Amino acid sequence: MAEKTDDKGQTGQEFPGFDPKSVEAYVVKDPQALAMNFARALENLGKAASEWLGPRERGEIGDSVDPMTDLVKTLSKVTEYWISDPKRTLEAQTLLFSSYIGIWTRTLNQFSGQYSGQPVASEADNLPKDKRFADQDWAKNPFFALLRQLYLVTASWADKLVNEAEGLDEHTRHKAAFYVKQVTAALSPANFALTNPEVYRETVASNGANLVAGMKMFAEDIAAGRGDLRLRHTDATKFAVGRNMALTPGKVIAQSEVCEVIQYEPSTETVLKRPLLICPPWINKFYILDLNPQKSFIKWCVDQGHTVFVISWVNPDERHASKDWEAYMREGIDFALTTVEKATGEKQVNAIGYCVGGTLLAATLAYHAQKKNSRIASATFLTTQVDFTHAGDLKVFVDEEQISAMEKQMNAIGYLDGSKMATAFNMLRASELIWPYVVSNYLKGQEPMPFDLLYWNSDSTRMAAANHAYYLRNCYLDNNLSKGQMKLAGKTISLKDIKIPIYNLATREDHIAPPKSVFLGSSLFGGPVDFVLTGSGHIAGVVNPPDKQKYQYWTGGKAEGQYEDWLTDAEENKGSWWPHWQAWVEAKDDERVPARKPGGKALNAIADAPGTYVLERI
Repeated sequence: MAEKTDDKGQTGQEFPGFDPKSVEAYVVKDPQALAMNFARALENLGKAASEWLGPRERGEIGDSVDPMTDLVKTLSKVTEYWISDPKRTLEAQTLLFSSYIGIWTRTLNQFSGQYSGQPVASEADNLPKDKRFADQDWAKNPFFALLRQLYLVTASWADKLVNEAEGLDEHTRHKAAFYVKQVTAALSPANFALTNPEVYRETVASNGANLVAGMKMFAEDIAAGRGDLRLRHTDATKFAVGRNMALTPGKVIAQSEVCEVIQYEPSTETVLKRPLLICPPWINKFYILDLNPQKSFIKWCVDQGHTVFVISWVNPDERHASKDWEAYMREGIDFALTTVEKATGEKQVNAIGYCVGGTLLAATLAYHAQKKNSRIASATFLTTQVDFTHAGDLKVFVDEEQISAMEKQMNAIGYLDGSKMATAFNMLRASELIWPYVVSNYLKGQEPMPFDLLYWNSDSTRMAAANHAYYLRNCYLDNNLSKGQMKLAGKTISLKDIKIPIYNLATREDHIAPPKSVFLGSSLFGGPVDFVLTGSGHIAGVVNPPDKQKYQYWTGGKAEGQYEDWLTDAEENKGSWWPHWQAWVEAKDDERVPARKPGGKALNAIADAPGTYVLERI
């Protein structure tokens, strides 16, 4: 009987047994070589342990926020619910054990060959398909098939316990669901050498050389993280900012303590009279919008005739500890607006804010409205939240206890280390950004492939203590911006005061700024808002050049009612949202003037783009 396989490589039907010839791949050919390589792998593991212990013994790594404490505390509440009633306990146990019995019975049938030569229905239909188990031996080999089924059933059971635990408040349930996913992702049999058929076969075939290489990489990655694991996602030696990334020509024409302002060289004879100012997030570096000439949103804007200015945020250290939200507004956005006016003579700009850069831009606009400041004529928000009611899994890390602990840690050194934020973001997609690389790097011993996006993702930044604490409390914890209760520079600001036209872009698969959250925020502005939804996620949905013809975008006018209803009625459009945005901008003001050189007559160049602040790595 031919094997039936779905598009993820998951087996549908198979013989009850497995090909005896396949056993050869699991038989050790050279025990002596394998033993020697195991010893070398253990030696490298010892080096990794030394790299981890050394900084702690020297006092270079102090106390940090321990997520395990909150995990145990949260999951204990779920456990208390199920064991507090003997009937519920019995129901939970029965549900799990009955599934185990079914799996065990099927496995015995495979071993005994009871249905030999006859098609056997695949395991229970309710088992989820999972690309971690694409290798055929996860289904054909009874041992690995048993492990896979037990794991999937147990993971689904644990998730169900959380969902059906009554009496938990919404935040605790959210945290419990998130932590269960983290635990089950970590305990997958795919993550261990002896229970992953691919790794097992590779270990046998190479006599353990894969583990030697893997443990060497493990030690190197802990050393690179100065005592913490810095998981490598790409070959970082193949990339350098300014060499093959962030190549759009331009000049740094102004610098403050928190940012550099870059103006890019024109590529057209005439440009739009109204300049374009981009405010990226400071949680990441701005060159996500200028990865390379083929993917660069910045270059594309220059080629459409925009005079483009970009804020490049400093990678803060202890000197920036007191730089708060107001400082980032005054020394960032306001400083950049003054720079634009000096360089071009224009008093009004079109502004773009990306992610938290957009949140700061929205707060700045509300403050400007109270001060009768009209320097920003239109605003574009890319995956920006101003209402954090539906802020996704990042809210797991935000409650009074966790923020207080984080503030204590930040105040001691003046900043939050960038690796902490990088880890949090990776945990949102652990099954994609953590465990596949653990298996590939450290168990298979394979160097990751060069990938510019993942290089940028690893180029994380620190967060100034005052700024980050303000952001977490006022946005994620108290949601003050959406309530009209945020206090900025002595003013209580309201988004309803913002009357300028707004282009509000969300991405459909965003796990950082969920589209429902962005949609909800659209209703809070006092002026016209065009809500646009694009395919893919937080990065790929934004960085989507028109010539690639990837994904799609939806338009439907005003963001009114419920997000789901808006999406049902929205019009789907093929390709990139970039040209649609360009048409929106030009509809507001399409007057053109001769192209402008960076700095104009008033400002001299400080450095070539991409500047100096962006080059500092943690």
